[in-house]
Amino acid sequence: MEVFLIAMAIIFSVPYLIWRLGRTDYFAPLVVVQIITGILLGPGVLGAMAPGYYQFVFTPDVIKILNGLGAWAVMLFVLIAGIELDVRQAWKHRIESGITAGFALGVPLLTGCVAAIGMLMFPGWIGEKGQSWQFVVGVGMACAVTALPILILLMEKLDVLRQPIGQRILRYASLDDVAIWGVLACVLLDWERMGRQVGFLVAFVVACVLFRKLMVRLPERDRWYVMLIWLAVCAFGADWAGLHFMVGAFLAGVVMDADWFDQAQMDWLRHHVLLVMMPVFFLSTGLRTAWSVGGEVVFIAAAVLLLASVTGKLAGVHLAGRILKWKPGEASFIGWLLQTKALIMIIFANILLDKQIITNATFTALLLMAIASTMMTIPVVAPKLRRLLAGQANRSGLPAASSEHPGLEAPAPGNIRP
Repeated sequence: MEVFLIAMAIIFSVPYLIWRLGRTDYFAPLVVVQIITGILLGPGVLGAMAPGYYQFVFTPDVIKILNGLGAWAVMLFVLIAGIELDVRQAWKHRIESGITAGFALGVPLLTGCVAAIGMLMFPGWIGEKGQSWQFVVGVGMACAVTALPILILLMEKLDVLRQPIGQRILRYASLDDVAIWGVLACVLLDWERMGRQVGFLVAFVVACVLFRKLMVRLPERDRWYVMLIWLAVCAFGADWAGLHFMVGAFLAGVVMDADWFDQAQMDWLRHHVLLVMMPVFFLSTGLRTAWSVGGEVVFIAAAVLLLASVTGKLAGVHLAGRILKWKPGEASFIGWLLQTKALIMIIFANILLDKQIITNATFTALLLMAIASTMMTIPVVAPKLRRLLAGQANRSGLPAASSEHPGLEAPAPGNIRP
């Protein structure tokens, strides 16, 4: 217990001090700093520099506790992400949302698959139980992922979350999230467990009908507790069927309606999970990093994956913008926001690693790519937002900071909210 508490003190103090004293929030929010700190505390960096200290703090027993806490934290986080998906709004604007989400997902998926095929030409990237098509589609989808919870946080910082363009971006990301988890379920299909998987899906559909009828009859204070029981049951069923507990956590959330809960309280729950529990997941994620195929090669692979991800996402959104005749500057602004990866891609990569579809080296390359893509977002998007709003003001004959457009001014770097 004493060693575990030392580990917990390190997990919460080191990234916080780096974030606060270094004032990194403009280019690296606390979430990103926590992920980077997890990598630095892992075997690839701290384990190599101070093996004695690393073995003293991160013993097998401590790692088991951290992995358990991290698993429950990420299940809660994925559950909330599923609840926040507003598929009904996307359906109301299904043509525009479908075209944009399709190109925003399909093009980076294609470029990511090309990068994955190139990685297959070299040893050390595909996992022991991974088939070539699983590796290619899995890595390709990792390049196409948009992290909806982190996207919400970044749009809150930019004060566009409740604006029309922010709601549009949420619709596109929501559809992509549904598609991403659907593709992941296909990648994880296990022919030896097909009976279990079909049985789970059938039981899940029946349980959903009963669960939804129950939830609408419960007072709101009881719904929060029943939600946690539902999460544990769905995650267990998915893991027992071989689909992974995080797929079950997402399914548990996506069948719930956001209006069953107070939105402000749900926002607080998401923030508290990020504050209290997710740092443990970031550390346990960092403990999985490895440089077994050579540090330089891993960084090269991460750079190639980043290039495939960013160019694919931007190209896809620009194609959608041309088809839908968006206003100048919108495609670039939306494309850069949608390429934010961070948590969801890391969760996605964790699942691929657990199923041994990818190796630790591939996981490390994907992790570096996710960090870089998220760190690029605010510095690139903030000036684009200022130009976009200036263009809108010029077309309407209003000043950029008009009181008729409250909350639309793009914040200066020093005014980004923590």
